[in-house]
Amino acid sequence: MKESGYTEGQVLDLARRAYEEGTASFDVAPEKCALLVIDMQDEFVKPNWTPDWVPEATRQVPHIKRLIEHCRKKGIPVIFTVYSKTHKCLDRPKTGPLMPGRYSDLEVDRSRFFVEGHVWHELAPRDDEIVIHKPSYGAFYDTPLETILKNLGKDTVIICGTITNYCCGTTARQAYERSFKVVFGSDVTSSDVPDMQEPELKMLRKGFAKVLTADEIIEMLE
Repeated sequence: MKESGYTEGQVLDLARRAYEEGTASFDVAPEKCALLVIDMQDEFVKPNWTPDWVPEATRQVPHIKRLIEHCRKKGIPVIFTVYSKTHKCLDRPKTGPLMPGRYSDLEVDRSRFFVEGHVWHELAPRDDEIVIHKPSYGAFYDTPLETILKNLGKDTVIICGTITNYCCGTTARQAYERSFKVVFGSDVTSSDVPDMQEPELKMLRKGFAKVLTADEIIEMLE
């Protein structure tokens, strides 16, 4: 065991390798997994409809659908989340409207967006699947998700959906802080700006999740 100190170069190299090559050292038991499909709803997926449209999310619909169908075939619960008008919006962080990501400078009527929270029709939940209506980025914030997962006997969440560095990444962090194992789909999550995808994956890879492709997730579940 190393007893001497570390140089600046050594610690930078350690951190860099963890960001770029790190792999969380936990095993995954399929029977302990649940798939979280984060915010694949009309406002983010329907082309040209809102200023919040994520084009990459639209392109990923077939790949996410494949992952959903595989989990259904394996008996792995699929839980959807949507951002919607819950509790007359009184459960949302009050600072939300102050953020530049709300695009307050645009002359657009936003009152009809993020109200009902409809999952994109190509990924429609089955009647026996749960849809979590959430008031903010993370799926655990002021929702029953943690209780639902514990009642299902699940200790691992697989995350796909959008937006990678907002709702998906925040959910991954919240799950980690609640001692869930987190598997994060690198090519079934999407950012509103593609350049933000890899930096967020690096953050999650080092400290919060096992980052895998959809093919690797499916192989893991076999």
